[in-house]
Amino acid sequence: MTGGALLFARYAYPTHALGQCGPEKQAELFERVAAGVDDRELRRLAKTFEDDWSYLELIARSNGVDDPLDARVVEAYWIGNPMLDKVGASALARSMEQRFRTRAGRTWPTVMDAVSAGALPHHSFQALVVGPLLDSAHSAGAAETLNVLDRCRIRWSQVVELSGEQAVVRSRPLRWDGRSLELGEPRLEEVVVARDGLTLVTGLGVGDWCSLHGGWVCDRITARQLRALQTYTLRQLRVINGLPFSVAARVSS
Repeated sequence: MTGGALLFARYAYPTHALGQCGPEKQAELFERVAAGVDDRELRRLAKTFEDDWSYLELIARSNGVDDPLDARVVEAYWIGNPMLDKVGASALARSMEQRFRTRAGRTWPTVMDAVSAGALPHHSFQALVVGPLLDSAHSAGAAETLNVLDRCRIRWSQVVELSGEQAVVRSRPLRWDGRSLELGEPRLEEVVVARDGLTLVTGLGVGDWCSLHGGWVCDRITARQLRALQTYTLRQLRVINGLPFSVAARVSS
């Protein structure tokens, strides 16, 4: 398995490049990932992604793992694996309160409702619940809201065509049916594979399953990882749709 710091950076870079999180060292991070460097400096950079790092610490602690950048821990957060199921609701609630209660303000009860309803420290929880609720200035229309949520979550897709530094993939976007947030029918979309000859993942081929974040291909994924990402994403959507008020309500406004 890819080293934990390198795996973390593959998924963190796309939104970091947009200036949404992490240190102001986008070029350095990208170059290190493209070079396959998994060293002390990459580990230091990973710790500057404060929100993500807190989830890694929680998952590691709940599973008796000393290193938050253990590759299994990193995989649990971005993709999903059984480590998530060992994080108790009370531990997640304490972690959320320490980090987000002040920032959430009046939306804090919704975060706690999600935890009580079965949310896990998977990135889909941060992308689909916590992040949007903390964004009190959010005022986009329904279509743009769905687009933002899609780009923030980790998605699975299958490569249909490769052309230079772009790829055409088949993926399932989020859809709002007037009552709930769910996955729509598969569609084709163009995503970034490389920039200026540098890429987050090598050896990508037509027919491969891959993970997406922020419009970039982050990694090729195995059948096991595909099932895990699907399972934990759908679980999070069930939690969201069961809340009395959630970010999904913003989609219909």
